[in-house]
Amino acid sequence: MKRGVQAEFELPWIVVDRIVTLALEEDLGSGDMTTEACVDAGALAVAHAVARSSTIVCGGPVFARVFSRIDASLVVHSHAAEGARAAANTRLWTVKGRARSILMAERVALNFVQRMCGVASQTRAFVDAVPPDARACITDTRKTTPGLRALERYAVRVGGGKNHRDNLGAAVLIKDNHIAACGGVGRAIARARAAAPHTSKIECEVDSLEQLDEALAAGADVLLLDNMETPVLAEAVRRSRGRVILEASGGIGLDRVAEIAAAGVDRISVGALTYSVPAADIGLDFEG
Repeated sequence: MKRGVQAEFELPWIVVDRIVTLALEEDLGSGDMTTEACVDAGALAVAHAVARSSTIVCGGPVFARVFSRIDASLVVHSHAAEGARAAANTRLWTVKGRARSILMAERVALNFVQRMCGVASQTRAFVDAVPPDARACITDTRKTTPGLRALERYAVRVGGGKNHRDNLGAAVLIKDNHIAACGGVGRAIARARAAAPHTSKIECEVDSLEQLDEALAAGADVLLLDNMETPVLAEAVRRSRGRVILEASGGIGLDRVAEIAAAGVDRISVGALTYSVPAADIGLDFEG
């Protein structure tokens, strides 16, 4: 999926529930003094989660899960599909049931969807900046919020992006400090090839055309082109001649996406999809 609506929620609930539980324990560890003092135990309410500004919708199932973990009798209705674009003042989700329960879950539920909608919206902006005829796709990095990686990487997919490796054990990625510690590009690739499973590709970061030539000669499968100007990227594409996957990376902003994609790279990895994205503005409004 490059653009459009996410068909279904694909995260395992065991992963989501662990994240939700920790967040609720953090916020409700000593109860909710205000709600318990001000709201009758039997009071019922209807509340609407509303987008205050335009956003890509993401995290509805997580939003609902937070409320159900507080009170299984609460009913959450979704008004917008995952991946849809919602205009300002659009109702995204509605919660019905005990007022106390809704209030206790409100902040945690909003924190999750504000973050996830923000990541999905940022990703969609980068995906839309790639020319339709380019083969490059937008990917994230491991620059995620500690504890929230699964939700943020899901949000990247909802926004139309792709995921890089999940964690350090998921794939070989030789970075500049590995090269420095090992003694060179060729040596690092050779050692990684000897130690990695036969099913694993070898990716190596290079920051010059000289390193690129060395990595190609050593048999790397994927090359991360770090902080290269666009003409250098184009030359890297020419020299590689389709033998490896080429990933451009390093402080890439929206203003450079189109020209980098036009240079012919296969991937554009963007840390800003997750580490510096602004949260979406979403509020929960009670009726009456």
